[in-house]
Amino acid sequence: MDRDPTQLNEPPEVDELAETLTAAQTIDEEAAAIRERADLLGLTWHERPVEASEEAIVLVDPDVAVRLRIVPIDRSGDRLVLAMFDPLDTQAADEIAVLTGCVVDRQGMEPGIFAELLRKHYGTTASKMADLLGGQADADDSDAEHNLAAFETDDIHRMAEEPTLVNLVNLILIEAIQSRTSDVHVEPFEQELTVRYRIDGVLHMQPPPPKHLQPALIGRIKIMAGMNIAERYVPQDGKISLRYEGRKIDIRVSTVPTLYGESVVMRILDKSQLRLDFDTLGLRPELQADMDRLLAKPHGILLNTGPTGSGKTTTLYASLTRIFDPSKKIITIEDPVEYELQGINQIPVNAKRGLTFASGLRSILRQDPDIVLVGEIRDGETADIAIRSALTGHLILSTLHTNDAISSIGRLVDMGAEPYLVASVLEGLLAQRLGKRICEFCRTQIPMPEDIAARIRPKELEKFDGKTWIGSGCEKCSGSGYRGRVGFFELLRLRGDLRNAIADEAGAAAINQSLPEDFHTMREDGMSRAIEGVTTVPEVLRATQDAEEVYE
Repeated sequence: MDRDPTQLNEPPEVDELAETLTAAQTIDEEAAAIRERADLLGLTWHERPVEASEEAIVLVDPDVAVRLRIVPIDRSGDRLVLAMFDPLDTQAADEIAVLTGCVVDRQGMEPGIFAELLRKHYGTTASKMADLLGGQADADDSDAEHNLAAFETDDIHRMAEEPTLVNLVNLILIEAIQSRTSDVHVEPFEQELTVRYRIDGVLHMQPPPPKHLQPALIGRIKIMAGMNIAERYVPQDGKISLRYEGRKIDIRVSTVPTLYGESVVMRILDKSQLRLDFDTLGLRPELQADMDRLLAKPHGILLNTGPTGSGKTTTLYASLTRIFDPSKKIITIEDPVEYELQGINQIPVNAKRGLTFASGLRSILRQDPDIVLVGEIRDGETADIAIRSALTGHLILSTLHTNDAISSIGRLVDMGAEPYLVASVLEGLLAQRLGKRICEFCRTQIPMPEDIAARIRPKELEKFDGKTWIGSGCEKCSGSGYRGRVGFFELLRLRGDLRNAIADEAGAAAINQSLPEDFHTMREDGMSRAIEGVTTVPEVLRATQDAEEVYE
């Protein structure tokens, strides 16, 4: 089995690794295939827990054991017995043989049993390592905590290359990846350096690293992202690419200067965990059918709207994946390109070199595309080119920052687009929000609490039949009751009366009267998901409260 040299090689939180190894269906399928091949080769396979001797354990460091996914369980003379997640990984076995000077006997083990054995003997966390490093501070470091600008670039570079500091940063990233974190926030304040993970849209505080590590820790992140560590007073952007457990992970890094140092945000883009299909996103079957009709159009504009972080780009990626056909030319222009899509030409915006959405869209049209995705319509020039592209036979997909579907029409007109052109080229408006999904492992139905019942409309309350769903909290969801996110959608397909109202520059009231009878708002869509037990009523109210006023 080939091993990528860029793979992180430091020990993660093995408690969370156990969950990763046992909960993911892909891991289960991988383990079944490994066992089948191991049986053919006559390798021992453990279905029950085994004890590991201390004499064997001390031969392998924790970072090596976790990186290679092995646990030495017995030593007899110059022979070492290895329990391995993948006993067919001969490269890992060879590395252990070289490190220990022993002849290696490879044995397989069920994923859950292996993960528990690994946690028992090699468990470590970023917080433990930060505590260890914190104890190494010299008495003189107390002054440095309040005078971080005094550190020279060479000093920061030297500290950032210290193995223990490298391990700490890698552990922070590993733990974030394993806990399904979308963003890691490293924030400097006067007395402390905080680390927070955004999981399912909510920030969770992590044990803070020692303040005196701030220059080295942030310097290490900037080195990994290819940034200029000497420049600490202007914002910078960078990218980290790594492989973890055989999958490629991209991390987009942004730094900005603050009062007490540089604030760092790392967005984790794990394509292997991203399922680009409408079912996973939460689109109901009837909405999927409507989307399929819109995506089958030969030309026109389909807009996806919502605030930042509402999942618009993911929905558009899912749309492109759904309609991908080698017989069609598909080009995107994005800022930035978040995920690479197979078979699709993707262009990153580069404003410094003059490549904007508008200029890029002009050039794209000379490439004879069938379908074009524009990351965002931000100005009148881009809107005008998109409209004219749709008029000349192209299907344009894009995003717009509005609270609801119907507001997109006014936004385009405000940008300078002619109402009659908007009416003629717009085919569909999809607005969305993201809410937290109830944990499937601890989901339970309870009588509707009075405080929640008081917050919803009588017609909505009738559909719940006096009961609602919640997550009671368990180990799988870290006691939160939620695990993952689900989308709430409203899809408006433009038809005769609505097109006429837009072309006639009718007001909001007249446009609302022209809405089709089968149109459902995001709140209505969210409430249907709450009735089904996919999410909770408070989540629906929180996510959609700013999108209802236009329809009232």
